[in-house]
Amino acid sequence: MANAINAGDTAWVLVCCSLVLLMTPALGFFYGGMVRRKNLLSTLTLSYTFMALIGVQWLLFGYSLSFGEDIGGIIGGLNFVGFMGVGAAPSPHYGTTIPQTVFASFQMMFAVITPALITGAFVERVNFKSFLIFSLVWATLVYDPLCHWVWGKGGWLANLGVLDFAGGTVVHIAAGFSALAFALAIGPRKGYGAVPLEPSNIPFTVLGAGLLWVGWFGFNAGSALAANGVAGNALLTTNTSGAAAGLVWMLLSWLDGRPSTLGLATGMVVGLAAITPASGYVTPLAALVIGAVAAPLSYYAIRFRQNLGWDESLDVWACHGMASTWGMLAAGLFATLGVNEAGGNGLFYGNPAQLGVQALAMVVTMVYSFGITYALAKALDWSLGLRVTTMEEEVGLDISAHGERAYS
Repeated sequence: MANAINAGDTAWVLVCCSLVLLMTPALGFFYGGMVRRKNLLSTLTLSYTFMALIGVQWLLFGYSLSFGEDIGGIIGGLNFVGFMGVGAAPSPHYGTTIPQTVFASFQMMFAVITPALITGAFVERVNFKSFLIFSLVWATLVYDPLCHWVWGKGGWLANLGVLDFAGGTVVHIAAGFSALAFALAIGPRKGYGAVPLEPSNIPFTVLGAGLLWVGWFGFNAGSALAANGVAGNALLTTNTSGAAAGLVWMLLSWLDGRPSTLGLATGMVVGLAAITPASGYVTPLAALVIGAVAAPLSYYAIRFRQNLGWDESLDVWACHGMASTWGMLAAGLFATLGVNEAGGNGLFYGNPAQLGVQALAMVVTMVYSFGITYALAKALDWSLGLRVTTMEEEVGLDISAHGERAYS
């Protein structure tokens, strides 16, 4: 007998789908405000491109590779190519009270924003043609397999019992470590470390951070795939972690001089990234701890990156990769069946083995995403060239790549 569609669940996930889509243009503004004015439009374009590119890729084959019939725990089959068989009836495995079209659309928004996060590593210098090829191949070779491993029916990490409620591994660790790999492959911006490369529009970044926070309610609470208590808990833990990390980051910047507006916005995003894998499994008090610990972890990861001379320009690795690494481990510590009966207990609730599963998933994601990304970036560098010419970089990518100006 087919599962019955629940109108409330369906309406909730439809709203959350829209909220998560909002996060991609919000990310464009968050990143755009932190680059120089001659590269603002190009940075916005990088984010917006994914709404088109992955919107097509997901329909044609991305969804099938991620959630199609399992092949050896590694990848989904081709049974959903072109959304064949994806209709109004619920899936027997995913979102069993909502139409499969709604589930597939919700998951598409995750596939859109994840590679968009990586763009913070190579703003102001990437060759747009190479960027397009990289993005399509990365989504196919990195995102789709990881998605199947963690969330797909039969995925090998899912079979081990990994707890990743909304994308600690699939989204944030994968994007963070891919960003670091790409930054090392492409090299630093012209003048990095010698001349100031200051943000051009901090209000844009603050606006982007606020919209990201709103969108994150859809990202995390929507991952319950139902309008229920787990969704409510995920929304509350998301808000709590973002608030705690924002406060701690502001205090850290104050200790270093003055309370930074940019720091407050960055800290909020760090807390939101940290809670993502644990949001549907932990209590609000645990979320307070998760956010408070994530802020100094990412804050000093940025210092570490700067001391090594890495131009991972907008700190995707520190703010997403490292924050969500802690979030995955925190799920292995604080998760409780009292919050989510479909989840599990962590170390503090009598299940130390869960911490080991979390650590394994975390390390596998780091190594896989970094390795594939570095190899792909180097291959593109050897063939098409990964970055623009020195003159194009000096002029700015708004003009040299797109022939437009953000400001007259």
